[in-house]
Amino acid sequence: MLFDTSLLLAAAFFAGALNAVAGGGSFLTLPALMLTGVPAISANATGTLALLPGYLAGAWGFRHDIRPPPGLTARTLIAASLVGGATGATLLLLTSESAFRRVVPWLLLLATLAFALGPRWMEKRSSAVPHPALALLGVFGVTAYGGYFNGGVGILLLALWGLLGQNHLHAMNGLKNQVSALLTAIASGLYILGGLIAWREAMLMMGAALLGGYVGARLSKRLPTLWLRRGIVMTGLTMSVAFFAR
Repeated sequence: MLFDTSLLLAAAFFAGALNAVAGGGSFLTLPALMLTGVPAISANATGTLALLPGYLAGAWGFRHDIRPPPGLTARTLIAASLVGGATGATLLLLTSESAFRRVVPWLLLLATLAFALGPRWMEKRSSAVPHPALALLGVFGVTAYGGYFNGGVGILLLALWGLLGQNHLHAMNGLKNQVSALLTAIASGLYILGGLIAWREAMLMMGAALLGGYVGARLSKRLPTLWLRRGIVMTGLTMSVAFFAR
């Protein structure tokens, strides 16, 4: 019991710190929860809920910088985020435990590759503003992914903002946190109604993740971003291989 508690607290703390600096926190929370005996679907839902306070704090910190990307209004962005998050969560509720266990390694691998390739996507973005319908479709797709599986959603959102013509870093980060908070909140509500949350573990991890987010934000300017990104990619690849081998 002591080992399980220590593992969950450590995973949540470092997950919160990683999300504050570069993203990738779910690479730690999902495996930690599963190692302590939480079923895969419940672990995914519980880890998502545990990271919600960090998203809210991040959105609040950037509240003066948040601007919707070109072609979208704040209202349509919020609506698409909520609908997407709810759609993804509903799909998770309809997924069997065995099916989710089979898809987890692929989702981890997809999230890791997205995290690794995200900066290149943003470097290649076009200056042309996509049609609003395409922009909404992109937001819906990424938030639906986030509602189903939270891993890597932050870097997918950053890449999407770049593709949509957003180029102000603080606005991009603030918007990432805002949309992440929205989709996570609606998804977590559905997880709760579906009975997927392991409440003891969730309560332990929420406080640790919030503290980790605060520490990560304070240290973010002192840590080499390249090293962090490489460490997160290696963690994601290691977790992917471990889950493929299960």
